[in-house]
Amino acid sequence: MSAEHTPEPGTPGQTGPTGEHDSGPRHRGRRSRRKGLLITAWTAAGIVALGGTGAGYLYFKLNGNIKSVDIDQALGTDRPTKAGNGSENILVLGSDTRSGSNRRLGGGTDDGSARSDTAMIIHVHEGHKRASVVSLPRDTLIDRPACTDPQGVRHDPANGVMFNSAYTTGGAACAVKTVESITGLRMDHYLEVDFAGFEKLIDELGGVRVTTTEAIDDPESHLRLTAGTHRLDGKQALGLVRTRHGVGDGSDLGRIQLQQAFVKALVTQVKHVGLFTSPKKLYDLADTATKAVTTDSDLGTVNALMSFVNGLKGISASKMHMVTMPVRYDPADPNRVVVLRTKAQQVWTALKNDEPVPAAATEGNATGEAAGIVTP
Repeated sequence: MSAEHTPEPGTPGQTGPTGEHDSGPRHRGRRSRRKGLLITAWTAAGIVALGGTGAGYLYFKLNGNIKSVDIDQALGTDRPTKAGNGSENILVLGSDTRSGSNRRLGGGTDDGSARSDTAMIIHVHEGHKRASVVSLPRDTLIDRPACTDPQGVRHDPANGVMFNSAYTTGGAACAVKTVESITGLRMDHYLEVDFAGFEKLIDELGGVRVTTTEAIDDPESHLRLTAGTHRLDGKQALGLVRTRHGVGDGSDLGRIQLQQAFVKALVTQVKHVGLFTSPKKLYDLADTATKAVTTDSDLGTVNALMSFVNGLKGISASKMHMVTMPVRYDPADPNRVVVLRTKAQQVWTALKNDEPVPAAATEGNATGEAAGIVTP
């Protein structure tokens, strides 16, 4: 994980306006950057936890696969307080690293850099029977707080930078600190997955079934699908969660809408796959998942993940309410978005109070115009 790379070229130096109207040009014709990916916390954790049913050598091997980051130690005590009502917030990141096997999938040079090209806050409501999921657009202009990277280098606060620059600047802890600064919510857990692990995991699950209501042809993500029902293998699934130019208005917001549809399909697939039919299949899935994820230290063991997923197994795709942080296109740069602060605060207040996100907070915002193109 790189912690010293600066935000991508072209990042504006000042925040854009924060008015509450939905206007501004759409993203078109922009050369796509290689994108990250996502996987929901309970999907990865569920497979990992099932792997913990083994013992001896296999258990310790799985335990040794898991990478973790001590977020609490890195951030100290100057953080939002825990909810205390039985609800939890999990920050899920998809990392776009340029090193190792991810270079083939992510493109570009092996410069060791990494970006959080996909981010979601998963709020698990009290009782753990339903969840609200809020996608955070990577191109959102935000004010990043001061961060200390994993090498101990302090980075001063920055105004008007892209959201995903927080991870590039200071790693997982900086990403968590930035999200907590934006939302005022405590992130109880952190989960990250990379390109290579995502592709292999989907293949070992036997693919994920989705329906497309129109053809998708995006040469940038190498995805070509006809309208109809498909069982996506790992390469196709990776292409789907990265695609943007082949759908909607060609923006990152449209890509988020595809990702949200895919998450629901993935959750459904995991709940129906025959994990106990083959001990080898079960182990292979657990081995892949534990190698693919990075967690906060509280989830850094198989036992901890087992306990965590037991509290999430009752949440089905139908009990997931998925929204995007309220934004509008930046009039100064159509390749960026700015937060609609009043509406966004309605979202954060609802989650803090463990209430559903109000419909008014999601109406009239920039969307990407890709809703309904992919369905579970």
